[in-house]
Amino acid sequence: MDSEQILAYFQEKQPAILETIRELVEEETPSDDKPRLDAFIGRLAERFARLGAQVERIPVAERGDHLRVTFADPRFVVHPQERPALILCHYDTVWPVGSLATHPFRVDEAGKAYGPGIFDMKSSLALVEGALQAVQELGLTLPRLVVLLVTSDEEVGSPTSRALIEEEARRAAYVLVLESPLPGGVLKTARKGTGTFVLTVQGRAAHAGVEPERGVSAIQELAHQILRLHSLTDMEKGTTVNVGVVRGGTRPNVVAPSAEAVIDVRAWSQEEADRLAQAITGLEPVDPRAQLRIRGGWNRLPLERKVTQGLFRQAQAIGQELGLDLQEGGTGGASDGNLTGALGAPTLDGLGVPGHGAHADHEHILVDEIPGRAALLLALLQGLQPPDREES
Repeated sequence: MDSEQILAYFQEKQPAILETIRELVEEETPSDDKPRLDAFIGRLAERFARLGAQVERIPVAERGDHLRVTFADPRFVVHPQERPALILCHYDTVWPVGSLATHPFRVDEAGKAYGPGIFDMKSSLALVEGALQAVQELGLTLPRLVVLLVTSDEEVGSPTSRALIEEEARRAAYVLVLESPLPGGVLKTARKGTGTFVLTVQGRAAHAGVEPERGVSAIQELAHQILRLHSLTDMEKGTTVNVGVVRGGTRPNVVAPSAEAVIDVRAWSQEEADRLAQAITGLEPVDPRAQLRIRGGWNRLPLERKVTQGLFRQAQAIGQELGLDLQEGGTGGASDGNLTGALGAPTLDGLGVPGHGAHADHEHILVDEIPGRAALLLALLQGLQPPDREES
């Protein structure tokens, strides 16, 4: 079946896919609401089970359950012994319960569909369902198994899903991350690594008026360290260090015995990530009487182009056959693609439905982009060849 026929199929299916998106959006799934998350993932499991996929619900005590979906129907999968294609999605959102009352699902006259989490990333779940349904209805074949991992805690740093994602990525031929694309539908071939460090300063209290010389001001020491930390920023390399939260002291007339700074760090490359980690953990006090303690570290290492370019070049060629002019770009935000890329797994991110406004009041997708993005996902699953892995 040629590209025009596949596009025509998804254009005909566009209303049905949009209806699926509406159903998914109208179930609120904030990251911290386990009952709602579990109810949602139960219904999602039923949807994929109806397609004949193997579904495995993975229990999680403190967050919502995760879901592993394996599409292995021998009628449609040619080489089940090959490494599988891994698709990553998450179903948690940043939107609190009650957001539908103020941000209901709607489609405006410009063809924009709005709703909490529609762009990030409920619409992506509908794309995967639509692509697998197309394989069956059109009698198409796939060169390898497809494993879909749907997780419940990406928006809070993937604390319970990280090990699962890494386990699947080590087995996969490649990884497709269905996070939202950059403006204009641009795919994400680079993401900054992100981390959080906490610097605690221990000083010594004293009366600020009677005997200040006996005190060691943790706040004064922290002020010196903040300047040191911000000097590590290198805008030309895109490396940033931001002390975003500061706490310290007890009363105005007491020399501060303790103080703390929470530090956000971001970098495009592993080299820069290593530089920052070494510099921060190696901080020394200006006042030798003060004591410094550092905790924290990198949560996600950079997603670098060396693990994305092989897939992107293929995707760009496949997109041209569908009439899509795919471009690439980078973002300072992290995703689960950072985790897979750090393992050397070929990874391509930003494959969701084009739109805008993730986490914002105007969060939306472009309805007319649904067929092209669904066709692209299907074509990638059919045509991608695994590049060499950058083993770590």
